[in-house]
Amino acid sequence: MTVKVAENSGFCFGVRRAYETATSLIGTKKKVYTVGRLIHNDGVVSSLAAQGIVPLDESELEAAAKNADGDTVFLIRAHGTEKKYAKLLYDAAKSTGCVVIDCTCPFVKKIHDVIDENSAPGTLTLIFGAADHPEVVGTASHVRGKKLVFLNEDEITAAINDKKIPSPEQAQSGNIGVIVVSQTTQNSEKYKKIKKFIKKLYTNSIFFDTICSVTENRQREVEELARECDVMVVVGDKRSSNTNKLYEISKRFCENSFLVASPNDLPLINNKQTPIMIGVAAGASSPDCLIKEVIDKMSEQENFAQLLEDSFKTLNTGDTVTGVVTYVSNTEVKLDLGSKCTGVLTIENVTDDPSAKLEDLFKLGDEVTAVAVRVSDVDGIAVLSKKKSDAGAKWEAVKNAAETGEVLEGKVIEAVKGGVIISALSQKIFVPASQTPVPRDGDLSTLVGTVQKFKIIDIKEDRKRAVGSIRVVAREERRAKEEAFWNEIEEGKHYKGVVKSLTSYGAFVDLGGVDGMVHTSELSWLRISKPSDVVKVGDELDVFVKSFDKEKGRISLGYKTEETNPWKLFTEQYKVGDVASVKIVSLLPFGAFAQIIPGVDGLIHISQIANKKLGSPAEVLSKGQVVDAKITEIDNEGKKVSLSVRALLPEEEVPAEETEEAPAEDAPAEETAAE
Repeated sequence: MTVKVAENSGFCFGVRRAYETATSLIGTKKKVYTVGRLIHNDGVVSSLAAQGIVPLDESELEAAAKNADGDTVFLIRAHGTEKKYAKLLYDAAKSTGCVVIDCTCPFVKKIHDVIDENSAPGTLTLIFGAADHPEVVGTASHVRGKKLVFLNEDEITAAINDKKIPSPEQAQSGNIGVIVVSQTTQNSEKYKKIKKFIKKLYTNSIFFDTICSVTENRQREVEELARECDVMVVVGDKRSSNTNKLYEISKRFCENSFLVASPNDLPLINNKQTPIMIGVAAGASSPDCLIKEVIDKMSEQENFAQLLEDSFKTLNTGDTVTGVVTYVSNTEVKLDLGSKCTGVLTIENVTDDPSAKLEDLFKLGDEVTAVAVRVSDVDGIAVLSKKKSDAGAKWEAVKNAAETGEVLEGKVIEAVKGGVIISALSQKIFVPASQTPVPRDGDLSTLVGTVQKFKIIDIKEDRKRAVGSIRVVAREERRAKEEAFWNEIEEGKHYKGVVKSLTSYGAFVDLGGVDGMVHTSELSWLRISKPSDVVKVGDELDVFVKSFDKEKGRISLGYKTEETNPWKLFTEQYKVGDVASVKIVSLLPFGAFAQIIPGVDGLIHISQIANKKLGSPAEVLSKGQVVDAKITEIDNEGKKVSLSVRALLPEEEVPAEETEEAPAEDAPAEETAAE
């Protein structure tokens, strides 16, 4: 076994500078904080933290800056940070005396300078990189004007179609400048292809080659090493962008490539022959000591080559395997299966959705379980089917739902003979017509397109078919609602209800699965002949509970309230001495009744109608006539009102003999009462 180490391995200049700056502060009794993780290596960050170099999330910076003093040091990480956070720290340095040391890699700093100098409110900046990577987040914060962070050509096309960025025509006609930069650790070959694509779209675009030269050299060296080695071991943190790029390149040219974060991650693989040469490469955030530990671990294992051989998996058609995504494109996904075969997934073996894209469904590092449908040892390729693996898992989910009585939710996709089909758990569930809410001989197609809750009530294991019921869930929900309703009901409680039906004696109101009845006498303060004089089916009413009998399931509801009592409304609006416009509603021998407001009538005694003696009120008044009258008396106990038209006439027009005449006898109480 021969181990060959890539010459350009371990800390790059920018990472080494940040690391050495941090370690130089250990033991200085300073409070040292880093903006995020100083570099992408868990081991290094943990070691620094143990020695007092504390990493802070950006969300914690404001509080830390407020509490800073002259003994506080802030280190801006090698990837850089957002412009606003850098300003926050430098402002804190001016006000508190704390120290800010910018450890941003010079290559990253170069991108910031390029954008600061070339972007403007009227420009478009395209950034080739991972949107959530700290370096890219910091870079994007320097952009003025429109911007797009992307990883492939499709994302640019989609942004143009969705009008998130100006189209090439708009850029040309509007004289919009286009600036293109790349994340420092991106694949240089991919960036070259991207540049050609963009140049065809935006002919006025300006490109800046911002991929770190050290990164390019590492990638080229790893490719050369992978071509000649039987096994490649790439050392580095799995969250490190440059490390992942090295692993992708290595995997492309050497199937037996492995990414390890520590000596404990060393692979036990088998090539069916003793490896002749093992190549070792490392990301820019991997310290020399870690690389040495990995190599020493391999050297210590005298039987390492044999372990490699013994641990290789034998893969057969029909096997279910789990692999790690190492490559994603529009056409295929490659998986590291830990065998000499590379797993390959194509879109037709992943989903039936014609609009789905592999790049949206998978990302590097994802673990994927699939079934091998064809294995070729000659080509070193295993064609996989995720759909077959998913189907088995989904059927298990259906069976589990049936056993547990889980309430499922799915969309009705089709009406068929005898029922409907619901799509749920990636399965087609048959629901018989009798288990739907549609009445017998009703139109089942009305359910198509709706989302329904249901339960699995039967399983056909041999045919892998399931039968569901919508009515079971609806019935259970109704019972639950009824139980909750009866547990909470109390006299006087108000509900918003909907009129469900009308009878001669009242209206039935749906209170939410439970019906209550409003008697005709409770519908209005006015006299009505039937409920439909006040309400109709479908009306929403604010009702309250007058009484209830849970055992018999009866609820008596009230609708009219004291707030709507006509007498209350009248006494709030009028007092003795007020003048009101009243409408004559009836004429009697002793006087006339006039409506003051709906539900309250007043009596105009015959002696109070005119300034002369009348034989009948009809000599002056007529039914429906509106006259002004003065309120002369209000009897709150009897709810009676006395009115006078005569009181509004000039006094000199009233003959003396009429003023001396005794008033007529009062009308019967039942005729003057205002109800």
